[in-house]
Amino acid sequence: MPAGGPAGFSRTDVEGFRERNKKGNLRMKQHLQQFVHHLAVERGLSRNTVESYERDLTGFLDYASREGLDPIRDSDRQLITAYMLHLRQQGKAASSAARALVSLRSFYRFLAQERLIERDPSRYMQSPRLPRRLPKAITVEEVDRLLNAPRTDTPQGARDKAMLELLYATGMRVSELIGLDVGDVNLRMGYVRCVGKGSKERIIPMGRQAILHLEHYLTHMRPKLLTGRHAQQALFINRSGSRLTRQGFWKIIRKWADAAGIRTPLSPHTLRHSFATHLLENGADLRAVQEMLGHADISTTQIYTHVTRVRMKEVYDLAHPRAKRDGIRGGRT
Repeated sequence: MPAGGPAGFSRTDVEGFRERNKKGNLRMKQHLQQFVHHLAVERGLSRNTVESYERDLTGFLDYASREGLDPIRDSDRQLITAYMLHLRQQGKAASSAARALVSLRSFYRFLAQERLIERDPSRYMQSPRLPRRLPKAITVEEVDRLLNAPRTDTPQGARDKAMLELLYATGMRVSELIGLDVGDVNLRMGYVRCVGKGSKERIIPMGRQAILHLEHYLTHMRPKLLTGRHAQQALFINRSGSRLTRQGFWKIIRKWADAAGIRTPLSPHTLRHSFATHLLENGADLRAVQEMLGHADISTTQIYTHVTRVRMKEVYDLAHPRAKRDGIRGGRT
């Protein structure tokens, strides 16, 4: 073996490989910035979604760089498979690995369409099937306790009450809720306009309680939060007069969950799940719920029908005289 290089390669050969791989990684990072721009501008994806793609792909490029591989010249199924194995060895959840593969497939498809690479190495790779997690919902009684927890005689309390009522009344995502402007709510007609994933706009009806508490907040309490500051369009604002953030709302919902004595782990998304579950339990049409949630595919909404079936079974086991007397819990007759 010649001195300075493994497997018959000279030191000059090895240095040449490293330099080409370094250039390949640099080109790939430049392509990544093009892809990020494509996601944000052309496809109109949300900032959180774009950042998720960028994070997944940066991790892949860093892995290729550490392994001394050029992700353009060496881009084949083996490299992608090796990265998936690496994620598993790092203890990443199966859902994280599946999401990373989705990001890679989207990235390579973009590169092939733009003729930045000759072929898409991920084209025939299948995403692993994951067990579908049932959404967590809280009971109607727990929702009532949560929504009744804030006091409405303070600006922050009135704002929090209006936010919680609106979230449960519409099933919006938290990003949609905090992104609302004053002009997006029509109290007289009883609807709210929101912009969801993919910049898709939808109109959602509001219930009477949400309308009443929004009116109270807008008329009497929001002006107090804006005292001495320039008026802005954000519907829900913090003590500084700025638009409330996701983190800010997370703290708000945890605060009032604790005050209401709710021990069930609660997140802003829990109210969205509860909204859908409670509507279906009370006979709402699945297509209508799909429209209100902003799901592109009804199969996403259908998971809630399983939740309601589970709940129906629990009610049956508790209420049916034969089930109670015989001690049957889900057995066959």
